[in-house]
Amino acid sequence: MEIKDNTFARQFETTVEQGVVSVEYSFQERKIFLTKINTPDQFDNEEFVSQFLSEIMAIAIERKLKVVPILPKIVVFFKKNPIYKELLPPGIRF
Repeated sequence: MEIKDNTFARQFETTVEQGVVSVEYSFQERKIFLTKINTPDQFDNEEFVSQFLSEIMAIAIERKLKVVPILPKIVVFFKKNPIYKELLPPGIRF
């Protein structure tokens, strides 16, 4: 999966057959806030979205960022993937 960090649009993007899947973000200090997931119409592949989020977690690890999940769908991802809980800032637990 090829992920583009579109800093102008403040989102990570990847292309699928139906179009572009993106996760919008904002930065504050050394934290990245994941705020929204955008998928094309007719796209309903939760496994792909989960894999995409895993790739974004790898980017956060590489950049030494803490991840603040704002969107409930991303909170669910953290609950299903406890291996990423060290990316959560102090005080955020699920």
